[in-house]
Amino acid sequence: MNKQRRKALNELLESIQILHDDLEAIMDEEQDALDNMPENLQGSERYEAMEDAVNSMDEALSSLDEAMESIESAAE
Repeated sequence: MNKQRRKALNELLESIQILHDDLEAIMDEEQDALDNMPENLQGSERYEAMEDAVNSMDEALSSLDEAMESIESAAE
């Protein structure tokens, strides 16, 4: 791989890392809101929707981690 393409991959990695960090911050906020929800609302539709959102964001973070690992391997 030439220097130009390797540089482009490294820039892409930086962009993905920023997305990862932003998504992780949002997921943490949603998890905190979920953890602080009153007991009488736990099990409600809203609670389940929030829980699903946290799970989906966690899956997305895992996918971003995998993508970064693959790009790092390609850049070697």
